[in-house]
Amino acid sequence: MRTIDWVDGAVELVDQTLLPDKCLVLRIHTVRELVEAIRRLAVRGAPALGVAGALGVVLADGDPEQIAELRSARPTAVNLAWGVDQAAARLHEGREAVLTAALRVRDDDIAACRAMGERGADLLEGDRLRVMTVCNSGGLAAVERGTALGVVQTLHERGRLAEVLVLETRPLLQGARLTTWELARMEAPHRLIADAAGPYLLAKGEVDAVLIGADRIAANGDTANKIGSYALALGAERAGVPFVVVAPESTIDPRTPTGDHIEIEDRGAEEIVTVRGVRLAPEGTQALNPAFDVTPHDLITAIVTERRVIRP
Repeated sequence: MRTIDWVDGAVELVDQTLLPDKCLVLRIHTVRELVEAIRRLAVRGAPALGVAGALGVVLADGDPEQIAELRSARPTAVNLAWGVDQAAARLHEGREAVLTAALRVRDDDIAACRAMGERGADLLEGDRLRVMTVCNSGGLAAVERGTALGVVQTLHERGRLAEVLVLETRPLLQGARLTTWELARMEAPHRLIADAAGPYLLAKGEVDAVLIGADRIAANGDTANKIGSYALALGAERAGVPFVVVAPESTIDPRTPTGDHIEIEDRGAEEIVTVRGVRLAPEGTQALNPAFDVTPHDLITAIVTERRVIRP
């Protein structure tokens, strides 16, 4: 199953807001529909957003205002703007050239995820690995297989995976809703844990490696990922556990010098005070909701891309 694709003149994507209860594929015909899908996280994950950006340029049919709106739909993940730019660079050659460029972004992502899975599995030592991960970095965050969870899938296929400990990932529960769904589909052993349990389990020696994806990697190696990643990095460093970032080269942003320059999206109070439409906090409760945090490069053991292993 592909998370996002171009089918018969439209973008088709899995509506991730409905998982795991329902697997519904949306057909997107306009940039407005695509921007809305991106903002409400029907499509999410840095590589998938890159593909969405490229395909959205085809839907924009050369309209610069629509392209600009698409490019800025989510600020932290650099892949969205990168994907838009890859396709928009061919606008002067006509719509078919733009579509060819967009499909190249899609196909390159598929190949990159497979390569990252192989390279990441080769990097980790041990035969029965206990892996911890946060948020969702699998096929739902890409086109197929994924980044950090792609490494998990390769380890499982090689018979080297003992278990995955999945952080639930508040406030939108991408770990609980999406990662567990993907792991069940690949028949990989896993258990779900509360976000706050991650550092404790690292300290108890329950984990052999932490694998995360990335939404933007600064030039110095500082990495923005789903909120909670920094706490895992601190716990892993104290426990002497490898902390590995898995992301395509397109996620590395040389124009961003350090993590201090990464814009962190605040998604507003509603996601904190409610869960899937059910109110948890009293009416009028204020909230702070940074969607990402930044892990300094000196806490990262390695960054695995489709082409290389970087030691920050």
